[in-house]
Amino acid sequence: MAYTTTATTKGGREGRAMLDTGALALAMAPPKEMGGAGDGHNPEQLFALGYSACFGSALMLVARKHGVDGAKARVSAAVTLGQSDTGYDLSVELTVSVPGEDHAKVEAMVAEAHQICPYSKATRGNISVTPTVV
Repeated sequence: MAYTTTATTKGGREGRAMLDTGALALAMAPPKEMGGAGDGHNPEQLFALGYSACFGSALMLVARKHGVDGAKARVSAAVTLGQSDTGYDLSVELTVSVPGEDHAKVEAMVAEAHQICPYSKATRGNISVTPTVV
């Protein structure tokens, strides 16, 4: 299966981003923490949404192999944009919970999901990604 989607933004962090299908369009604005008004969305929010959904799907796939109901899993992605000597850097903290399941089993599932999730593959070696089971 192959899938491609395209988004176009005019005005960068203070502009408008839209899927080329027109199905989603968002006003972009820097967050208050970065000196903006915070009255729009920012790339880090969109990355967090995508990463949490993608990792959740990878976890559901792995859960089947372990006899676990992956639909019970909850995945949060906290994306941080920080400054370094070379500019800006991203980091991600993935927090995973699967209520009612053995903590060690969920940790093993998260480690497996981290190996197959396309977002994890794309970021490996590029940004810090820390998965944690709660």
